[in-house]
This record gives sequence, structure tokens and C-alpha cells, in this order.
Amino acid sequence: MILKSNHKKDFDTIYEIINDASIAYKGIIPADRWKEPYMSKEELTTQINEGVEFWNYTEENQILGVMGIQFKNEVALIRHAYVRTSARQKGIGGKLLKHLTDAAKTPILIGTWADASWAISFYIKHGFYQISGVEKNKLLQTYWSIPERQIETSIVLANKDWEESN
Repeated sequence: MILKSNHKKDFDTIYEIINDASIAYKGIIPADRWKEPYMSKEELTTQINEGVEFWNYTEENQILGVMGIQFKNEVALIRHAYVRTSARQKGIGGKLLKHLTDAAKTPILIGTWADASWAISFYIKHGFYQISGVEKNKLLQTYWSIPERQIETSIVLANKDWEESN
């Protein structure tokens, strides 16, 4: 079942899932961008305060996956897509992504690490395509608040609505 998160009630679980699942990035993303925990409670609070709405995938009253969406002017950003390590490869991420893409009324953009090949493949499998070069950098600078080093080591994917709107 997919439900909008109650950020106050679910905060600790969202935090736990993000930091459990993000271990997949350790040794993949640049060492200077890795930290433990991957996302601090302060960072998570900031993301929520900046408008990231988390949605939860729940089975038997346990949250197994989380995915955020952030509406920014003429686009929606998929943010922080994570599934518990113990619940991977069961279609949870795909169900969350479909729910959020169905809900969005604007083109959707997703940023991820350039070396996270499994994440890129996941989004391409679900109908997104990679934006490259100058446009990628411009989008990361426009819609995300991330350091220059992260821009250098990240990519942006878009859905077909982005292509049609540009």
C-alpha cells in the first residue's frame, strides 16, 4: 500500500530507510561525497521543510520503501528514492515511482549519481531518459541546491513530458 508520509510520525523510519539503503552508494560515489550517516536528521528536516513530500510503501504495517516528490515551479523532482536493503528486488521502487509519476501534472526530473548504474537503469526501465552536458548542469543548478562537486558527479533523467515541454 502506498500512502503519503506523516512526516512527524514517520520521520525516524524514513531516516532509517534512507541510511540503510544508501549503503549501496558507499565505494561507488566519489569518496569526498560519502559520509555516515549518508543523510543526517538535520538534512532530512531541511529537505522536508523545503517541500519534499515523502510517500511510503507499506506491507503488514511496516514501511519498506520511501520516495519523495518536490514540486518546483514547472517541474516535479523525484527525490530520495530508497527501499530497505531487505526488501529490494520486489518491485517496491517501481510502484512508488509509478504512483508519483501518475500524480505529477508537470514534467518530472530525477537527479542521481553518475556512477550509480543500477539507479540509472531503474529509471530508464521506467521510461526516463538521461539528459547530458550543458543542459544537465543547468538543470542541477536551477532545481537542486547541491554543491558544484555533486553537480560534476551527477546526472539528470527526465520523463517524456520534459521533452515535449522543451
